[in-house]
Amino acid sequence: MATVPSESNAAAPPTTIRLAQFNQLSNQKKLGLILAAAAVIALLIGAMMWSQTPEYRVLYNNVSDQDGAAIITVLQQMNVPYKFSESGGGAILIPEKQVHEIRLRLAGQGLPKGGLPGFELMENQKFGSSQFLEQVNYQRALEGELARSVQSLSAVQSARVHLAIAKPSVFSREKQQPSVSVLLNLHPGRVLSVEQVSAIVHLMSSSVPNLPVKNVTVVDQNGNLLSIQNDGKQDSRFDAKQLEYIQELEENYIRRIEAILTPITGAANVRAQVTADMDFSRIERAEEIYRPNNTESEAAAIRSQKTLEATSTGSKIDGGIPGALTNRPPEPAAAPIEAGGENKEADDKTPSVPTDQKKESTINYEVDKTVQHTQQSTGNIKRLSAAVVVNYRKKVDENGEVTYEPLTAEEIKEINSLVREAMGYSEKRGDSLTVTNGLFTADTATVLDIPLWKDPDVIMLAKEIGKQLLIAAVVLFFLLKILRPFLKSLTQPPPPPPVEPEKLSGEAALGQLSEHGDGAALQAIQKSIFDENLKKAKQLAVDEPAIVANVVKEWISKNG
Repeated sequence: MATVPSESNAAAPPTTIRLAQFNQLSNQKKLGLILAAAAVIALLIGAMMWSQTPEYRVLYNNVSDQDGAAIITVLQQMNVPYKFSESGGGAILIPEKQVHEIRLRLAGQGLPKGGLPGFELMENQKFGSSQFLEQVNYQRALEGELARSVQSLSAVQSARVHLAIAKPSVFSREKQQPSVSVLLNLHPGRVLSVEQVSAIVHLMSSSVPNLPVKNVTVVDQNGNLLSIQNDGKQDSRFDAKQLEYIQELEENYIRRIEAILTPITGAANVRAQVTADMDFSRIERAEEIYRPNNTESEAAAIRSQKTLEATSTGSKIDGGIPGALTNRPPEPAAAPIEAGGENKEADDKTPSVPTDQKKESTINYEVDKTVQHTQQSTGNIKRLSAAVVVNYRKKVDENGEVTYEPLTAEEIKEINSLVREAMGYSEKRGDSLTVTNGLFTADTATVLDIPLWKDPDVIMLAKEIGKQLLIAAVVLFFLLKILRPFLKSLTQPPPPPPVEPEKLSGEAALGQLSEHGDGAALQAIQKSIFDENLKKAKQLAVDEPAIVANVVKEWISKNG
């Protein structure tokens, strides 16, 4: 038979009632209720910790074991949480809000050191080490220092340097020049220009004694040879700076054309494009030109002049009888005794002595010689092509209506002349110019702001809000759909056996029906109880009138 809670139980606090209900449960239900409460507490604590868990970002990746151990030691001293990630070459992760601060603090302590030994190897030399060991340590230190220098470039992620230094020899013929190989690991999406590779090559050549530029080899992580040896010759490949120079030149011509036409047509009423055909070939020419110097306008220049005159006299007797007489010396001459007479006749009969005269003249003139050494500069303009489009003239009448009309032929001719002068038009060079007058279409394209769903700040806020909502939804689902039905099943007493209301009477029937919630039967029982109580009160007033009178007096005194 069910019991009806008394007035004292109804007036008790809810905590006492709940505790009484808990004590009435069986041990199995008590254990289940305790486990459910522990699960709720654990769920709430887990949700709170999950909502407060920071996002981790990469502090350093691809660090050596020595640097990794030193960094972790410093992080532990700073009480900074950290994680490890195998992706990205073994990375150290810390909370996102502390990444920049920790990097600066670690950099102040010289971490990371780069994973490559430098000249600090020479500081830890052991006593009694051999000369070979000292040479090896020096080579390792030099390789590490060169690798650190190359890693300071923005496009280089890591670098390795290999030195090949031959053993020094006292014989000059046996001396071998050193060589260097550089392996670069570039950042994703980054490339090195020809100038940057040349800078690395010259850096190596200047850092190692007696290292020529041709003995430096630079290779990237994909095995591509970056340093191309051309034996001092000009590289014939296309240079990116040539394209940059062409673009700058074309933009300069465009600005000049638009600047000279803007005051006439308006800022938004002219468009120009220029194409420049450039010649980047390099030509060197040496000439020696000889020209005749006996021109009529100028007298010939004499370098040197030589004149030779010679006169020779032959002997009286040109010859004699061959034999011994010809080998005899000539007899001494005898002076004539008399000036005249027979001797004079003899002299007249003597034949005359022959004479030989010779005259030579040599004149050397200066040679007209011209030596020319010509070197043409690169980047010459071979041809210019310009296209200019001018908008129709805009007119607004008295009513505010806007109309457009084309320019006249004279105005087009004037614009053509201005553009020719602005671009330096040359017919010999084969330049071309086209000026067109047309109606521009309305530019309806407007610069749109970044959509709200693409804004990074909005995305981060949405992620944070979604995370909190997901946590709240999981907690509510667990509480309402799992824990609440479970608690009801634990606290609900077993249903009583069904009892017919007719067999019950009085307060017992009222308590039983109030628990089952039968409305019609409950009203019937309440009416029967009221009639029964009223009958008992009437009988009490007949049997004990004094008691009833006292009760009525107390009611009257209380109601005042």
